[in-house]
Parts: sequence; C-alpha cells; structure tokens
Amino acid sequence: MAVLVGKKAPLFEADAVINGGEFVEKFSLEQYIGKKYVVFFFYPLDFTFVCPTEILAFQEKLEEFNKKNVAVVGCSIDSTYSHWAWLNTEKDAGGIKGVTYPLVSDLSKTISQNFDVLAGEYEYNVEDDEIEFEGDAVAYRGLFLIDKQGVVRHQVVNDLPLGRSIIETLRMVDALLFSEEHGEVCPADWKEGDDAMQPTHEGVADYLSKH
Repeated sequence: MAVLVGKKAPLFEADAVINGGEFVEKFSLEQYIGKKYVVFFFYPLDFTFVCPTEILAFQEKLEEFNKKNVAVVGCSIDSTYSHWAWLNTEKDAGGIKGVTYPLVSDLSKTISQNFDVLAGEYEYNVEDDEIEFEGDAVAYRGLFLIDKQGVVRHQVVNDLPLGRSIIETLRMVDALLFSEEHGEVCPADWKEGDDAMQPTHEGVADYLSKH
C-alpha cells in the first residue's frame, strides 16, 4: 500500500455526478487547488450496505466541512448511471437521495490504482497469454485529506467491511487548519480548543508539564 502523505495527490479527469443528479465530464480535483482543502474518499460499490452509512454521514456533516473550506468528493468503480440511480433512490429503499457532493466514476479503475486502494491487482497469466484480475475489483475504503496545494496530508485505508469515522475526519481537518495557522503541532487525541505544542523539545516539555 503506497503512502501518499507529503506527495501531490494523483491527477485525474473522470465522469462524475454532482449536485445530486447532474452529469459532468472531466471532473478533476485540480479545480480546488489554491481554493479549497479536499476530503477525497473511495468506497467499494453503489447499492451496498456499509457504503450508504458513510456517504450519508458525510452529507450530514457537509455544512461543517463547507465552513472549514473543505470540499468532500466520493469515488467508486461504478458508472455515473449507477451513481445517478442511487442518488435518486429513497433512503428507506437503500438509496442516498439528498446527497449533494460529487461522486466520481472510476469505471477503468485507474484512479483507484493510482491512489493504491484497489482491492486486488492485475496479473499476467503466461499459460493463457492474458491479463487477469486477482482479488476484488473494487476500492478499499481509502480517504485522503488534501491541502490547497494539492498535497496529501492525511490518509487512512480500511478493509471493505470496516466503516470510517466522519468525526475523526473532521478532527484531522481541524488539526491541519490549526497547525497551518498557528505553526504548532497537535498531540494525541487533540481536538479543537485543546492545547497544542511548539515543535521544540521545550515546547513538548512545557505541554507535558501541564498534562
């Protein structure tokens, strides 16, 4: 699994559905560079079980992300038609109606590959002289926090059955914003309003002496 933290997020252009039902071509995260932070997350498939709980939870907290100048973008290997159908299915029928942030289509699986979250890999079968896919041809639950310069500052990747914490994602956003604004570093379990530390031995000692 590649560690992308500290590196530029891989670039892509892909079809997507935005605003809960509008089809767009050549959607790219480049539109946010210099303007917004981005939470870019992968999920395995539309019309599944854990995925809608995460997607709807992001929507419930979307206003908080917006206030922090953070764009939320989801991605799976489904088509835009599948995204659109899911977005137009009522919640009590297993849908995600009401979600307004972009959902990217990674039908070719190249975005998942470039972010190294594809749950499997292509193998060359010498005997049959053909390329086969070994594993699940879907994305793990990868999440990447990208700063305004397009650099990945935080990543987490969960296995398929394990849902993520949107509250923890917000905490990491707060930590990044605080660190950038104040030049301090955030200790374990730091949350907005807590003391931080100067990135020096003296700063750490002072923090520890108070806790």
